[in-house]
This record gives sequence, structure tokens and C-alpha cells, in this order.
Amino acid sequence: MTDQIVQAAGALPWRRRKGKLEVAMVHRPHYDDWSWPKGKLDPDELLPETAAREVQEEAALRVHLGRPLPTSEYTMPKGGRKRVHYWAARVEKELGGLEHEVDEIVWATPEKAAQRLTYAHDAEQLEALIAHEARGHLDTWSLVILRHSLALPRRGWHGPDPERPLVPEGFDRSTVLAGSLAAFGVDRIVSSPSARCADTVAPFAAEQGLRPRFKAGLSEEGFAEKPKKAAKHVLKAAARGRGTVLCSHGPVLGSMLRTLADRAASDAAAEAELLHLAENGMDKGGFVVAHMIGRGETAQVVTAEIW
Repeated sequence: MTDQIVQAAGALPWRRRKGKLEVAMVHRPHYDDWSWPKGKLDPDELLPETAAREVQEEAALRVHLGRPLPTSEYTMPKGGRKRVHYWAARVEKELGGLEHEVDEIVWATPEKAAQRLTYAHDAEQLEALIAHEARGHLDTWSLVILRHSLALPRRGWHGPDPERPLVPEGFDRSTVLAGSLAAFGVDRIVSSPSARCADTVAPFAAEQGLRPRFKAGLSEEGFAEKPKKAAKHVLKAAARGRGTVLCSHGPVLGSMLRTLADRAASDAAAEAELLHLAENGMDKGGFVVAHMIGRGETAQVVTAEIW
């Protein structure tokens, strides 16, 4: 029997100081090591939320996650395996005050950080971050395409279809989604007005004090009447260049994802992944994060991840 792998998440916090890139490292006195802030996955939490939470708890930094970095897997000192998922993370605010697990945080240039790292397996994430910076693909914003959570089946609902509600499992998933949408820096919600979409984004909206914008073009009925509207909402979000979630329905998502794939020409893997989703569909309550650079006509997808 294979031992279960402990899932964890963390990030490489970064900022620019006087035009120079710096990354934040933490020192843990118990292990006397220098590494990236990270921690174990909590119940009812997705890994992106874990990463942002751990950075705030360990390094007293509020961050927005950007593009994913290489995953690290290693044997823990007391045995067993740990898999740590990492993201590049732009620092939004330094909060001050460190918890007992960390007694010092240091900002360093990537070159100096590489010299200070205790573990060889932490170097891979730093090397990837440096490569993204060199290409101008580090400072990204998130455009999220979200399929509504699990709703009552059509055959079990006798009212108007736009009023068909989520089932309890769907409401639970919607609550879980909120932390990860916040972690990716989303601060704008555009949604189908159908109840199953409105209820999917409601916990996130309430948590962040946001007011969703409901657009008929993202509904199934609106899409059937005007099929080009959904794609236009994707293009409008790209033009804004601001962290946005677009919540819609299975039959509508293909058009939205193909529109997004058109902006992924610089990354063949992201383009292929988005087109695959457009063809094969997304799980209910699932979402894709397109990490974008630029805005308007120059906005492009540099990578994408599916949740």
C-alpha cells in the first residue's frame, strides 16, 4: 500500500523595489531553514486558497496569485511524502507581525535568494519565476471562466428554468470557490442572471463586498437568442485588464473558451487546453483561470489552469 501524499501549497511572493525584482523568503527557527511560505491544505479548501492563506499567516503578506510554478515533492523529516503546489504571488500589502513558526522574513534579489535557500528542491520555483520575468510574463491578472455549481435536475423542477436552484452540494461548492477566487485577485463578477449562476457567485460576492453584474448574454436563453453575446463579454473582460470571473452555463462555455483560446497564441499548451475544454465541457462548479498580460487588443493568455 502506497503512503498517502500530504498536499500543501505555497507561493513565491514578489515585488519591485526601485525597478528591481525582489522575492520574499521566510526563516523557520524550528528547522533553521530558509524557504518559501507554504502549508498544508485545510478541509473544505482548494489549493489556491491554501497558498494565499499560508503566505498571509507565515509572511504577513497579502498577495494575489499569478501563474503557477513547478510543484515540489519530497520526503518529510519524520517520513512520508509531501507535494507542494506553488504560484508566483504579487504582493498587495505588507501586514507586519510574524507568527511563531516564522521568526524572520527577508526580501532579496533572485540571485541572493538562490544563495540563501536551504533546500535544492526550492530552486526550481525560483528559476521558473526568473524565466517568466525575463519574458515579461510575470505580472499577470486573472480572467476566470466559471461553470455554475450543481443544480436541481431539469426533470425535478417544474418552474421556469432560470429559477432552477442549486442543490445542497452545489451550495457547498460555491462556498468553497470563494476563497480561491479571492486568492487569484478577482474583484469583478459578471454572471448569468439565472438562479444557479447567481447562487454560485453569491458567497464570493458577500465575502468580498462585491455587486455582481448580471448579463442576459451569459444565460442559456440569451445565448440561444444572440449567440455572439457571450464571446463579447469575454472580450470586454480582456479589454478591462482587471481580475474578473464570468459565470455561465455548459452550453455557453464553448463559445467563451474558444474566444479565450484565440488570445493564447503565445502559449500552445494553454490554447490546446482551452480548446479541449470548449469541446469536452467543464465540470459543474469547475473553473479555468486564464493568466493574462496586457489589456484590450493586446491582452493575451500566457498560461491557464483548471479547477
